[in-house]
Amino acid sequence: MSFLILLVEDDQRLSALVAGYLRKHGYEVDVVLNGKDAVSTIVRRRPDLVILDVNLPGKDGFQICREARQQFNGVIVIVTARDEPFDEVLGFELGADDYVHKPVEPRILLARVKALLRRVGSARPAESALRQDPAWVGEGLSAQPERYTFGKFVICRMSRTVTLPDGSVPDLTTAEFDLLWALARSAGEVVSRDDLMRQLRGVEFDGLDRTIDGGISKLRRKLHDDAANPQRIKTVRGKGYQFSKLAWE
Repeated sequence: MSFLILLVEDDQRLSALVAGYLRKHGYEVDVVLNGKDAVSTIVRRRPDLVILDVNLPGKDGFQICREARQQFNGVIVIVTARDEPFDEVLGFELGADDYVHKPVEPRILLARVKALLRRVGSARPAESALRQDPAWVGEGLSAQPERYTFGKFVICRMSRTVTLPDGSVPDLTTAEFDLLWALARSAGEVVSRDDLMRQLRGVEFDGLDRTIDGGISKLRRKLHDDAANPQRIKTVRGKGYQFSKLAWE
């Protein structure tokens, strides 16, 4: 089963080139050429990954990202020629998983797509079936547990779900789940922003990027953690963040 990518790009020549390149590398690609049809198509088609231009007729990419995130938890990559730092921060705050500046080399875009889809691949049925076989060792897969339980808190990498002590299941985006998983698998330890940036985005923390901080803030809200005095995901000043093992009864 191939991954489905939805490309939202109004430049017909560019969209044809990008779609053709991705198809050549084994992906199924749908194309939307305007902003007004994007959200409904995302919700209807449920792609594994959305490549979303910002400057679109009918509705811009930021508005699409905000509206889609209310019903869609798949990967969203914003691609834009705009280079304002505020735009990048806004994209992540609205729920984007990655932000790519135009012009982008097709090979670079493909590498980013592959890296993002590897994170969610364990949720796909074929992958899950293989990983449940202890005799099978997948190429590039780690031997880390697929599930962690702390008190009444459960996080499962295979189903990409989280269950809270009250039995509720928070609706996490791909980026939020990946951040929470990175913290949970190091529960009790302080994980620096630099380590988190390397794990989740493959880049070093530059001291200014607030992506991790914004993600932590959203996780605390969804995990019913007290923003004023967080106990479930603690801030260790000057060092990073610590996922508590004991605050989940």
